[in-house]
Amino acid sequence: MNNLREVNDDILKDWLEFREEDLCSLTCDEDRKHFVYFDEISERILKNVPEQNKKYVQKQLNLLDENFMDYIFYWNEKYYRNGFCDGVQLIGGSSYK
Repeated sequence: MNNLREVNDDILKDWLEFREEDLCSLTCDEDRKHFVYFDEISERILKNVPEQNKKYVQKQLNLLDENFMDYIFYWNEKYYRNGFCDGVQLIGGSSYK
């Protein structure tokens, strides 16, 4: 049997992409409470930055946003994939290494 941690036909990634719209829709108060309101926070920061520094600060905020999203995607995929693989191995009663 293939090692589930080796990505070939990535059904887990396909499933996460399929569920992304629902997962990111903020359908309940708890979801909204834990959402990262980056755009709103950035706007408030930029309102208090002198005009001559706005482009620089905006660029840095954009880099921070991209870096944070890369971080979240990396860790989510890593732990969803490993958790899924661990669950399959537990159900299967064997350990693939």
